[in-house]
Amino acid sequence: MKGNDKMNNLRKNTHLLDIVYIAAFTALITICSQISIPTPIAPFTLQTFAVFLAGCMLGWARGTLSVVVYILLGIIGIPVFAQFSSGLGTLFGMTGGYIIGFIFTALITGFMCKLLGKKIWVLILSMVIGLIVCYAFGTVWFMVVYSQNNGPIGLWTALTLCVIPYLIFDAAKIAAAAILVNRLDKIIKL
Repeated sequence: MKGNDKMNNLRKNTHLLDIVYIAAFTALITICSQISIPTPIAPFTLQTFAVFLAGCMLGWARGTLSVVVYILLGIIGIPVFAQFSSGLGTLFGMTGGYIIGFIFTALITGFMCKLLGKKIWVLILSMVIGLIVCYAFGTVWFMVVYSQNNGPIGLWTALTLCVIPYLIFDAAKIAAAAILVNRLDKIIKL
């Protein structure tokens, strides 16, 4: 009986820690969403930086769940999205596809880190692939919403509005996140 009690307590503690980690990374994504430089289409933010950290530090399941919780908080009206926005209007707006794309970014980065480890090259590669998927999802979404409101828009035009201006900033976020995850992983096991 005592062995079963210890196992049950260990499981409860593990579940509690999982909830704490998911909440902490949801908060980090929220905070990083507010660190922004406004631009006409979408602000430069640190959201993807926090999503990279969540996926790589927590793994694909908990990292993805922290992004899903972040999105659900925004849907119910808590101003967690960039520039303190929230609601379905933001999610179904022109940049909402990028927010949904964060789910895939966390999933991909977390899965690749679990599969291949957390060496710098793995972290960078996983973040680049995760970002490409986020960009693809978000850009297609942008094109659909833009076309409904303003008429057709070509892929190249959408890329010049939504992707190309952000590439240097995103490369810096990937480099910083990869170095941080690589160093933190040697100290902290989440």
